[in-house]
Amino acid sequence: MIYCISRTHQMDSLEKQLICPICLEMFTKPVVILPCQHNLCRKCANDIFQSSNPYLPTRGGTGASGGRFRCPSCRHEVVLNRHGVYGLQRNLLVENIIDMYKQENISSRPSPEQKVDQPMCEVHEDEKINIYCLTCGVPTCSMCKVFGAHKDCEVAPLNSIYQTQKTELSDRIAMMVGNNDRIQGIISQLEETCRSIEENGRRQKSKVCEKFDHLYAILEDRKREMNVKVNAEQEEKLSYIRRLTRKYGDHLVSMTKIMETGIQTLEEPEMAVFLQNTKPLLQKIAEASNTSHLERVERSYENMDHYSVSFKREGRALRNIDFARDDDDDDDEEDEDEEAVDADSRAGQTASGEVDSLNEALPPLLPPQPPSTRRSATSS
Repeated sequence: MIYCISRTHQMDSLEKQLICPICLEMFTKPVVILPCQHNLCRKCANDIFQSSNPYLPTRGGTGASGGRFRCPSCRHEVVLNRHGVYGLQRNLLVENIIDMYKQENISSRPSPEQKVDQPMCEVHEDEKINIYCLTCGVPTCSMCKVFGAHKDCEVAPLNSIYQTQKTELSDRIAMMVGNNDRIQGIISQLEETCRSIEENGRRQKSKVCEKFDHLYAILEDRKREMNVKVNAEQEEKLSYIRRLTRKYGDHLVSMTKIMETGIQTLEEPEMAVFLQNTKPLLQKIAEASNTSHLERVERSYENMDHYSVSFKREGRALRNIDFARDDDDDDDEEDEDEEAVDADSRAGQTASGEVDSLNEALPPLLPPQPPSTRRSATSS
C-alpha cells in the first residue's frame, strides 16, 4: 500500500515536469529544446514566434523564416535561423519519457474510477453540461437542446469548442507575452533617453555658465581699467586743490599778522612814533590786499562727468544673446567662440572709446595753468 502511494506521488511529480508552460498540457510531439535548455511543444513555440514577429513572412504559417522570441520560462532571447522554429532541435529524450509515462499511466490505472467534477445544468439538475450553444455562447445540457431554452439554437460538442477556445486563449496569452516584451523594450529605451537628456542638460548648462563667466571676467577687467583712469584724475585734482588751499591759508595767516600789527599801531599815543610806523605798515597792507598772484579755480573744475559711459548698444547686444543656430562641427563652434571674445573686446573698446572722445572734446584741465595765465583768464 505504501509502495503504491509513493509510486503515485512519483508519477504526479513526473507529470508536472512534462507540462508545457504555454498550453499547460503535457508536451505533444514533436518537443523542441531551446538554447536555454527549456522545452516547448513545437506548435506552442511557433505560436510565440508568430506573436513576437507578426510582420515577418512565413511559409504556410510554420514560422520558417528566421527571427527571435523570448523563452516563456526564463525570458532568454531565442534567435532562430532561416528555418525558424523547424530549425530548433527536437528533444527525443523528453518524447520517449512522455511515451513511457503514458504507457505506465495506462498500465497502472486500468480502470479509470476517478471522478471528475463536472458542472450540472441549473434547469435540469440531473443532467450534466455536455454541449455548447453556439447561438447563445454558453455551455448547456442535452435536455435544454431538446426541450429547453436552446431547442432552436445551433450547438456543438463541448470538447471541440473546448479545444478551440483553449487554443485561442493560448494564442492570446502568447501574443500578450510578445507585446509585453516589446513594451518593456520601449520602456528601457525611454529610460535610457531620460538619462541621456539629463546628462546632456547638465553638460550644456556647464558650458553656458563657463561662457558667461568668461564674459563677466572681461567686464570686470574693463571696469578696473576705467576706474584707474578716473582715480588718476581724481587724485591729481585733489592734489592741486589741497596745494592751493595751503597757499590761501598761508596768505590768510600773513594778513592776520599785519592786521594785528595795525591794531597795535592804532593804540600808539605818541604821534611821532605812530607816523614812523604807519608808512611801512600801509605798504604791507597794500601788498597783502593784492591777491592777484593767487590762482583761481576754474568753473566746474570739480566736475567729473566727462567720464560718462553709455552701454545702450552693448545692453541691446547682451539682451539679444541666444543659443547658436548652426553648430555644424567643432571648428564652427571654435570660430564662434573667437568671434564672441572679439565682440566682447570691441564692446569694452567702444566704452573706452566714448570716454576718449569726450576727453578730446573737452579742454585739458590738468596740469593747472601758471598763475600769470590764470590771472588773464579769470577775474580778481
